[in-house]
Amino acid sequence: QVQLAESGGGLVHTGGSLRLSCVLSGRPFGSYAMGWFRQAPGKEREFVATLDWSGRKKDYADSVKGRATISRDDSKNTVVLDMNSLKPEDTAVYYCAAKLANMGTRENEYPFWGQGTQVTVSS
Repeated sequence: QVQLAESGGGLVHTGGSLRLSCVLSGRPFGSYAMGWFRQAPGKEREFVATLDWSGRKKDYADSVKGRATISRDDSKNTVVLDMNSLKPEDTAVYYCAAKLANMGTRENEYPFWGQGTQVTVSS
């Protein structure tokens, strides 16, 4: 069974940066495409970034394009989301998700989810 564990959330000032990490366990990491999603208070969960099993294909939500970088380190079974120029509207619970092979931008494509990590951007 795939298990995902996020870390790296916290309180950040506007304009700051953060790094979120997610470790996958239970299955070979190299087989999985990974995604980051987020859910702000009172809103639906939304796509943030994704990359495929090889790490060569990536996609980003327009809201974070140019401010976010997703990467993977297969030696550590880890996917990382780096974000900079943070805004108060980036405040949300950030979730890591996994699916086999190809990347995806839709929540319902992902069968495996982490518990989430809170990111709060203060103005």
